[in-house]
Amino acid sequence: MLPLSKGRRFEHGLSFLATLAFLGGFFGARLFHLAFPSLEIITSQGIHFHHFWYGLTMMGVSGWLGIVDNDEKLARVYAVVFGVGAGFVGDEVGLLLTFDNYYSELTFEFLVAALAFVILVALMIRYRKQILEEVFHLSRGERLTHVGVFLIGFSAIMFAFDTWELGVPLILVGIALFAWGYRREHGAARKSGPEA
Repeated sequence: MLPLSKGRRFEHGLSFLATLAFLGGFFGARLFHLAFPSLEIITSQGIHFHHFWYGLTMMGVSGWLGIVDNDEKLARVYAVVFGVGAGFVGDEVGLLLTFDNYYSELTFEFLVAALAFVILVALMIRYRKQILEEVFHLSRGERLTHVGVFLIGFSAIMFAFDTWELGVPLILVGIALFAWGYRREHGAARKSGPEA
């Protein structure tokens, strides 16, 4: 098998540029549409050319060029083009999922999810060792208490929408998990305490 001729392709700078361009493309498209709502979408023979088509094209071309080309300076250009294209597509997620509502809340939800994902990935890249040690190497009891606390907190949304039939069981499961995890964690600490 032939060795790969390309060097290390994943660079944090490229991710940063693509994310920055994504935000610029997303908010730029949204602000442009809000500033000029009367402008019509290009229509040819009954086909509407929404800007997600331009975004998909930009993502496809820059993604392919990023795979086949090894020029470091051009890689940054491809990252920016890819990010802008992804922003255009992201701006019309609501339209794509509802087939006609550009102002769908799904677009906002997509943006929040995308930003949360980027933040989590950035934290994992920067602080991987600490995160693995402090979050993923917890005891089973401590994990149960965290899940219990999450369910107790999450049940508040059920009460906010007056769905007690969902909120009460959720809070009870949360309390049970918290108590089980707490008992397990402190039982293990008591057992190991006198021996030490």
